Amino acid sequence: MSSSNITPNTVSQDLGDERIPELRFLRSGKARDIYEVDDDRLLIVATDRISAFDCVLPNAIPHKGRALTQLSRFWFDRFSSLVPNHMIAADLNEFPAELLKSLSNESRALLAGRSMLVRRAEVIPFECVVRGYLAGSGWKDYVRTGAICGHRLPEGLVESAELPRPIFTPATKAEEGHDVNVTIDEMARSLGLDLTGRLETISLKIYAEAARYAETRGVIVCDTKFEFGLINGQLTLVDEVLTPDSSRFWPRDAYAPGRPQPSFDKQFVRDYLETLDWDKRPPAPQLPPEVTRITSEKYLEAYRLLTGHDLEDRGSKIEDRGSRIEDRR
Repeated sequence: MSSSNITPNTVSQDLGDERIPELRFLRSGKARDIYEVDDDRLLIVATDRISAFDCVLPNAIPHKGRALTQLSRFWFDRFSSLVPNHMIAADLNEFPAELLKSLSNESRALLAGRSMLVRRAEVIPFECVVRGYLAGSGWKDYVRTGAICGHRLPEGLVESAELPRPIFTPATKAEEGHDVNVTIDEMARSLGLDLTGRLETISLKIYAEAARYAETRGVIVCDTKFEFGLINGQLTLVDEVLTPDSSRFWPRDAYAPGRPQPSFDKQFVRDYLETLDWDKRPPAPQLPPEVTRITSEKYLEAYRLLTGHDLEDRGSKIEDRGSRIEDRR
């Protein structure tokens, strides 16, 4: 893998279960913490936590949260002409001065590069999954039924095969446990035909644009999931977009259908855990340093390949600005 300019001695810090004491904590997901800024804005913080088999592991993966946030920022900017999104800023230097003034230097260091200021949205309770290749739960469903979420597929497809065309396969959202695949008809019974049709159309369009671009960077977007919400009645892209946590990214030059593919995500962690005598129930086992290191490299490499540059270390800039704010108090 290409080396990155990220080193263990950067000013910004790894973040596991620490809280930001100056902000009102709302809730945690498997990898993200959400804080309230005011009635209209939230702060989404991507931690370095990692989960597998629905369990959060005790290890933090260095730089994971920063890679997720900055990759989402990249895609939000790229797709801004296709669909509105909830992002206000993903760089502390662009955050409102009153918000920065409320934070200690330690909190600013924890938030640097991994936090996104967003508009509140009424989140739609479905994952909008798009699949271009046959993998994961889609592969399991196909082997069992010959279909995925009501989409009947040709016979004889092998694992990791490219589908005749990308398909929209929604799932219910689950904070804990597995998301459950559902048909478009089931989604429409909950949301209505109009909103369901709009979600399918925009999800497929974003996936197609992303897949075309990623091909030019040597990356296959196997599948991905989007989340949407409503802001003042307007359909809005929210949460994260096309990251290694929400997508399967495969290296184009290693693609070979008929088997699982190497990937830029946490599959390496899953593969390691499968070698252990663990029943996949909490508490999850500790990862050895080598597995943690390689996983971190995979997240950084995904960012580098897709954006064309290494994840920048903005930590010192944030700390300098924080000191100037403290001096002006």
